[in-house]
Amino acid sequence: MKIHEYQAKELFRSYNIAVPKGIVASTPEEAKRAAQQLETPVVVVKAQIHAGGRGKGGGIKIAKSPEEAAAKAAELLGKPLITPQTGPEGKVVHKVLVEQGLDIAKEFYLGIVLDRVASMPVIMTSTEGGMDIETLAKEKPEKILRVHSREMSLLPYQARRVAYGLGLPAESIPKALQFVTQLYQLFIDKDASLAEINPLILTKQGDVLALDAKINFDDNAMFRHPELKELRDVDEEDPFEVEASKYGLNYVKLDGTVGCMVNGAGLAMATMDIIKLAGGRPANFLDVGGGAKKDQIVNAFKILTSDKAVKAVLINIFGGILRCDVLAQGVVDAASELHLELPVVIRMEGTNVEQGKEILRNSGMKFTIAEGMRDAAEKVVALAK
Repeated sequence: MKIHEYQAKELFRSYNIAVPKGIVASTPEEAKRAAQQLETPVVVVKAQIHAGGRGKGGGIKIAKSPEEAAAKAAELLGKPLITPQTGPEGKVVHKVLVEQGLDIAKEFYLGIVLDRVASMPVIMTSTEGGMDIETLAKEKPEKILRVHSREMSLLPYQARRVAYGLGLPAESIPKALQFVTQLYQLFIDKDASLAEINPLILTKQGDVLALDAKINFDDNAMFRHPELKELRDVDEEDPFEVEASKYGLNYVKLDGTVGCMVNGAGLAMATMDIIKLAGGRPANFLDVGGGAKKDQIVNAFKILTSDKAVKAVLINIFGGILRCDVLAQGVVDAASELHLELPVVIRMEGTNVEQGKEILRNSGMKFTIAEGMRDAAEKVVALAK
């Protein structure tokens, strides 16, 4: 689960992590009042969307008066912002963060993420702040300092390695130590999968602050954090993906014409690959899981058929946990209930596969039964055309 920058900074404040003063606004008038309340010569108006690269897309603007702040907000609000991470369609800006301007002496990068190879969090820092960490890792890997930790709280020597690795002046080291220690604690306490600050800044007054803030949380840990669920902004998510999450379906919208319904993430990836190999393009990644029941299958069909780009559906099931006869009956019931008109190709293997195929044949519906994945891909791609 992702949250906005202004929400991340509120969390930072609750952990005594230094951030600039800022006020969120939804209209140009609110942006003007926010600039007046901040009482600084310069304010920064920042678009709030779930995507990075806002500066490159024109989503961060400088204003030198409350009136200018309102004008800058008006340029952003209600309009799509296109960044390197949004795709060509962009994302509509519904809120802006009006923040105090600061005298920046130096910019750094600071991030915490789960290192899946080492099976522990890794703190990454660099003196090359403001630069994409992916680009930095590729072009200047020696500029990134990595500190791993298995601890529930960052140990003092680990915090010192990070703080001194930034090359900060001596008077700013205590502030950096507290900053890094508290950021790690937030990461652990809230079951975050990413906590990133780019840039972390040193001001000319010697303060260390998070000029930006990005936090992602592990969806699987949300049952432990009801307070975080309230931060979810469904306007920033694909409506199909929001709907799928209500029924325990793993769904990702893509840009093709072949709808996919598969049980198991690995099989779903292989299915998308073989559709491409057959000359088609998958319209989605949809994993119904091992224990899918009729209502899940019905809702999966609803989501697939709601996407106007879908011209044909491929159901690719391995009957291990989910028996093929149970799946087949669910498909027949769902197709009947929804009066499905799209062509459907079904490939099944595993437990009770022959019983499942018999149910499909006797359904009176025009399902195309495939023998093998290649056969299924070729048939569904042809039907989609």
